[in-house]
Amino acid sequence: MPNLLPRLPGLLLLTALLAACNPTPTPSDALDARTVPLAQAASGSTSVPFAGQWRVTDRPDWLSVTPLSGQGNVTLTITADRAAATPLKANQSELSGQIKIEWTSGTGSVAKSGAALWTVTAQQFELGGRLVAPAQAQGQDAQSAASLRTQAPAGTARGVIVKYRSASLKPQGGASLSAAQLGQRTLEAARLKVLATSALGTQSAQLNVTNVDAALAALRADPQVEYAVPNAVLSAQAQPVVPSDQFAGLQWAYPLMGYGGVWRDMEAGGYTKPVTVAVVDTGVRFDHPDLKGQLWGPGEGALDVLPFTAGDAQTSPYDSGDGDGPDTDPTDPSIQGRTTGSHGTHVTGIIAARWGDNGVSCDGCSQTGVVGASYKANIKVLPIRVLDAQGNTSEADVISAVRYAAGLPVTLGTTTYRNPHPAQVINLSLGGDISADTARPMCDAIAEARSAGSLVIAAAGNGYGTSPYYPAACSAAVAVGSVTLSGGSAPQRSKFSNAYPEVQLSAPGGAEPYGGNRFNGGTLNGQPFPDVILSTDWDYMKNQPNYAAQVGTSQASPQVAALAALLLSKGVTTGPADTLARLVATATDLGAQGRDDQFGYGMVNAAAALNAPAVSSTLGLRLQSARGLTFQPAVDALGRFQAYLGDGTYRVIGGLDTDSNGIYGEAHEKRVEREVTLARATPRVDVGDLQPR
Repeated sequence: MPNLLPRLPGLLLLTALLAACNPTPTPSDALDARTVPLAQAASGSTSVPFAGQWRVTDRPDWLSVTPLSGQGNVTLTITADRAAATPLKANQSELSGQIKIEWTSGTGSVAKSGAALWTVTAQQFELGGRLVAPAQAQGQDAQSAASLRTQAPAGTARGVIVKYRSASLKPQGGASLSAAQLGQRTLEAARLKVLATSALGTQSAQLNVTNVDAALAALRADPQVEYAVPNAVLSAQAQPVVPSDQFAGLQWAYPLMGYGGVWRDMEAGGYTKPVTVAVVDTGVRFDHPDLKGQLWGPGEGALDVLPFTAGDAQTSPYDSGDGDGPDTDPTDPSIQGRTTGSHGTHVTGIIAARWGDNGVSCDGCSQTGVVGASYKANIKVLPIRVLDAQGNTSEADVISAVRYAAGLPVTLGTTTYRNPHPAQVINLSLGGDISADTARPMCDAIAEARSAGSLVIAAAGNGYGTSPYYPAACSAAVAVGSVTLSGGSAPQRSKFSNAYPEVQLSAPGGAEPYGGNRFNGGTLNGQPFPDVILSTDWDYMKNQPNYAAQVGTSQASPQVAALAALLLSKGVTTGPADTLARLVATATDLGAQGRDDQFGYGMVNAAAALNAPAVSSTLGLRLQSARGLTFQPAVDALGRFQAYLGDGTYRVIGGLDTDSNGIYGEAHEKRVEREVTLARATPRVDVGDLQPR
């Protein structure tokens, strides 16, 4: 204890020396370029001594920075959203982006200013694996499969194929024989007639026999036989139907939903049950040549429910535009100065535009135009006008339109109307951000329509957000979100498409306007065609038919309505409940596994829903994030793939594409799936072999 006191001054001296070795940095009067490595961290902080004012004036979208301005030392927290910067091919092991900081320091003659670029780097996580072709039945599995196949109708097999375990074949106590010779001897010993034989290799042979079942039994009893299977009869694979109409090649949404096989299926007949789809919209142009014969017209149930509102149709915020109030002519009217197209005509064409020659309608007009999903099916559209010339309506008018469409009586003014062709499917490409309480009367009407036998399909909204839009969010309606092409083997959600819990299904509605997406491969006038939805329309300036590109959930909703109608026309389903169940069960699940707010249960697949014949058989991979993003890593000749991705949960799906839509391993196709999570704790994941089954 006494010896400690003399040492205290020395201890204080040591502390002072340490302080002298680590002086406080002097703030700089200028900012220089620097690199901020995040490695695999989600975020990181950096601090630079500075005497002056500064602010962050530019940064890439995948980096967030706080704070954005300050005085004195530049202390920033930088957070990386790696997935937002990961390219489609997922082939960058490290991401890099620059933050621009503008600064000033000093005053008067010593004042300085400038800008510094700070480079932020972020290492990606790794996902690998191998895609393997579907297994072929062998050995005992082949025998089991063959037993099932021999129960098929006569003519599905032309004899049998036998493979022996060894190339050295000897009957008991005899000389060596070929596979064909030994097989023939075995069958003849069983008193079975062999019509012809041929070698298929050193250990295999084809034996033409009349009694396939007995031949298989005799051969499988030989312990030298590895397997014996029927020589199955195969047929040429069906070819997808490709419409020849002038602009059909730009209608990428139909191939994406597998319609090539569906239209081939229609050519065999069977879509004979009559179905009416009510399009509750702006009305329609009955004089559009591409819709001739596809509509219920005036006197056949078509209806305009809009009331007459006195005043100038150009200035009135709510006017029918045709000046005559409710009647049986829902023609989308031409009013002075109108420059917009016909929304209802566009929606109708998606469902029911004619195929083939429409005749000459005007100078320069296309004689063939576009096609609708319905093709040869017994489907007609019932136009009901509820949106006025400015695209507005009221909740009361929607209620009247929905009830009328479903076959329920409605009274407009002093006249009571009843639809002679009640619609099995009602499309509502309209809606708004209103409260659930305000929407109750409209939701009640949709529930009534559902009880009357109508399936109500509605656009989920183009609000770029998460607010429920009504009537889509009504419990008895089917809210439809929009997807578009991604450049990869799975579509992505359209940026404008609202995401909320009531969204049940998705369908192609196109890419964000002016977003520049051109993945569909089509060209128009020598230029790449954007990922938009092309359909019938009307040019009010020239007062003649035309074709126009539009995007939105308004275009996605009729895609679902058309498929629902086809299910009913073919007889796959019979009412609202089983039709919706079929749409859900066969949808292509996108984003997170199962239902999610972005896609609902997934994108509708016409080929799967309608049991269309296979029109392709390619093997491929799709990689989807739980956030709804899609990536397409390269697959080499051996099936191996390596993807560099951000942190998060991913679904890795390998499978066949049998409907020629470029999406592998959908609900009706051979598939295998792995779900993995990449994070700092698991920076590298190998999913192993992916063999579809």
